[in-house]
Amino acid sequence: MKKPGKKHTPKVPKLENLKHLNLHAAGLDIGASEIYACVPEDGDSPSVRVFQTFTVDLYALADWLAACGVTTVAMESTGVYWIPVYEILEARGVAVHLINARQLKNVPGRKTDVLDCQWIQQLHTYGLLRGSFRPDEDMCALRAYIRHRDTLIRYRSAHVQHMQKALLLMNVQLTNVISDITGVTGLQIIRAIIHGERDPHTLAAYRNEHCAKSEEDIAKAFTGNYRPEHLFALKQALELYDFYNQQITACDQEIEQKYAAFKPQVDLTETPLPSRKQRRNKPKGNEPAFDLRRDLYRLAGVDLTQVDGLQVLTVQTILSEIGLDMHRWPTVKHFTSWLGLAPYQDISGGKTLRTGTKKTTNRAATAFRLAAQSLHSSHSAMGGFYRRMRAKHGAPKAIVATAHKLARIVYHLLKYREDYVDPGADYYEEKYRDRAIRNLKRKARQLGLDLVPVTAQL
Repeated sequence: MKKPGKKHTPKVPKLENLKHLNLHAAGLDIGASEIYACVPEDGDSPSVRVFQTFTVDLYALADWLAACGVTTVAMESTGVYWIPVYEILEARGVAVHLINARQLKNVPGRKTDVLDCQWIQQLHTYGLLRGSFRPDEDMCALRAYIRHRDTLIRYRSAHVQHMQKALLLMNVQLTNVISDITGVTGLQIIRAIIHGERDPHTLAAYRNEHCAKSEEDIAKAFTGNYRPEHLFALKQALELYDFYNQQITACDQEIEQKYAAFKPQVDLTETPLPSRKQRRNKPKGNEPAFDLRRDLYRLAGVDLTQVDGLQVLTVQTILSEIGLDMHRWPTVKHFTSWLGLAPYQDISGGKTLRTGTKKTTNRAATAFRLAAQSLHSSHSAMGGFYRRMRAKHGAPKAIVATAHKLARIVYHLLKYREDYVDPGADYYEEKYRDRAIRNLKRKARQLGLDLVPVTAQL
């Protein structure tokens, strides 16, 4: 605590004079139809040129940059227009940096494409720009497949809703007696309805033996108003659902081949896969048919699914977004800051203007938040931490705090290739108790008292 009457002396970082660090730097402002490129001035030759975004023009841009002696490029773009440029220049051996637009604020009133590319080139020359993170080429290819798979799952879920709507329009209360209409029982009943079956007891015979509802209750749900237009909508929704299942299966085959192409970090014959916490005989939810957990273990060298809250699909998303080399972030604080899970403060005039975490669309951060949210009833150390944070700060802040802790654990496991050991559900409760006792003892000493345990008095 600061003593009254003394002013707080802030830490003053040492600022270096601006020096030309990248002498052969270029700046690109990429749009949908044109690319404005700026290179260092060299005599009478123009330093700014405009290229179209056709592939032939992208190769012409690469040739021109090579002729100008450019070795590093900084580019600013929106959407995905930058990806072909990035890949072509990277294949030519150029160090390419994708720059966040927040780092490129120019002087107000001077906003043109030519000035933008010149400003990018100038800032990159002085080394004032930091490139956005991008995993290695092989991981980027795997990430593209995984993102496409997530898109297919979202498209498929829309047709599940279409099937539910068609059933409700026919007053077939399937969702009231079956928890998942896309399960084995639900799909059998829907296919039977499409093929002309209308007898409620015949449809109820598809009931699973473990279903909580009786056959009589299920039969009541199937006494519906089967109109042709609603049956047609149900039929097409089911066909589209089956089509997307085929596409997801094909995508899973490509993903499995990509995993097989990676160099394994562990030899499964010498270091077998750790036993699963919960035994399962079949994939759960949207998990692929192949053994994804084994492939993730071979890829990362550590079983991240041992961390409570991290399922195989969550781990797959995280690894595809952050890669395997944790040395890209000097410390764990840099890693959590990049994820947008670390707290920050905007201070001006000695006053704190804003606190909290930065808004981000980072997919890995979203995966960590979803994993944290699933720990509300977990009998583990992470579950106990989440519940304590939720009781103290509320659910939103508890999710962020737990996601931040999960990110720190994953960073440590990947960097040092160590196995995760759960300290137990009472770990944080015991730490809280010890901290509370220390605080009580300190206050007692300040008041000239002594804190005596109840057991010592008996």
